[in-house]
Amino acid sequence: MQGLETFGVGIGVLAGLLLPIQTCLNSRLRESVGSPFLSSLISFIGGTVFLFIVTLCVNGSVLFPLSTFAQNPAWLWLGGLFGVIGLTTNIFIFPKIGGVQTAILPITGQIIMGLIIDTFGLFYSAQQTLNITRLLGILLVIAGVVGAVVLGQKRSHKNLPSDSSPSDGQDAGLWGWRALALGTGFLMAAQSAINGHLGVVLGSSAKSAFVSFTVGTIVLALIACVLKLKIRIRVPQGKTKNPWWMYFGGVLGALFVAGNALLVPVLGTGLTIMAALTGMITGSLMVDKFGLLQAPQRAVTLTQVLSLGVMVIGIALVRLT
Repeated sequence: MQGLETFGVGIGVLAGLLLPIQTCLNSRLRESVGSPFLSSLISFIGGTVFLFIVTLCVNGSVLFPLSTFAQNPAWLWLGGLFGVIGLTTNIFIFPKIGGVQTAILPITGQIIMGLIIDTFGLFYSAQQTLNITRLLGILLVIAGVVGAVVLGQKRSHKNLPSDSSPSDGQDAGLWGWRALALGTGFLMAAQSAINGHLGVVLGSSAKSAFVSFTVGTIVLALIACVLKLKIRIRVPQGKTKNPWWMYFGGVLGALFVAGNALLVPVLGTGLTIMAALTGMITGSLMVDKFGLLQAPQRAVTLTQVLSLGVMVIGIALVRLT
């Protein structure tokens, strides 16, 4: 079992590596369509089509008995909705609280909610006892995230103004946005747990991810209709053409969601999330260091590398429990 968990953690880290690359692809797509909702919709459509093909190849069908709806709780179908809420909320909170807090608060929320889900066995997850070793591991992961996201950025931008404005401590309204950012992380953790159980119910993590992406696509399509958005793909000013790879963000997102659905029943929600976050931060540092996929190149600091090591130690402690 230990060997299976170690392999699962490795898969979780690899899945997390996909997310920063997906962000680069979706960001470039957003430049061409002019709307974050439309870029997300195109991304979700691509992911849904990809998962439809994968599910057909793996399971022979994307269908399941209608009795599944009556035999299971309503929250089982909310994973895709939670994913869209998390995605769109980040768009709105970024200009309110800045990039650093927009990154750190949802991540912290995911870790906290993952801990709650595992401790109390929510969403039919396997219940895991909270002991000192596990708690220490979780605190180390959070410390590593803070070091990589907050301290690392401060060191690489020491001459720039702080991400928080002088009125941060005076404007009580900002705490509402911060609470919303934390709540976004709660929803993303719940999405992982829900999709994991849905995969067990349907007997397929691919089918679970397909259902989640289908729900997300429908929600985004309704948002686009309400806002009367039309898909028009242009070549942004200063660019000569649109790269072919900008349409494949949904495929990477689909692989991530399917991977989570596969790993949650094996590792638990908390450990799955922490493995994915480690991969995500590793991937982000690689994107910054090498300027991958037209992303701006940024220096990677020693603080960020050491913080990544702290996260790995924290995950090892959680896994030992």
